[in-house]
Amino acid sequence: MAVPILKQGDYLIATIQSAMTDSEAVRLRDDLMRQIGVYRSRGVIVDITTLDVMDSFAARSLRTIAHMTQLRGADTVVVGMQPEVAFAMVQLGLDFEDVHTALDLEEGLAFLDVGTGG
Repeated sequence: MAVPILKQGDYLIATIQSAMTDSEAVRLRDDLMRQIGVYRSRGVIVDITTLDVMDSFAARSLRTIAHMTQLRGADTVVVGMQPEVAFAMVQLGLDFEDVHTALDLEEGLAFLDVGTGG
């Protein structure tokens, strides 16, 4: 199932609603890269609030998306990480040290507003 991507002003919001397969993660990456160019987006929010588990491929995919969007001129914020997911990522040695994160969508939008001058 494709991840829905909504346009909100200068931002794109992708809401991951269930655990993604590897092919869905790749499709999300490709869809976001295309839409950043089409809409000239300045920011991307990836909302993972509903995820209670994240495998290493999904985590690496989110990090890759953040790096690619930055190269396309947009900031990315991952929002809504559940405590269990954060704990599992630390235990597995996965990190988002170079990816912006926020507690929820509201904080993510505020971060982008400050960072992009929006």
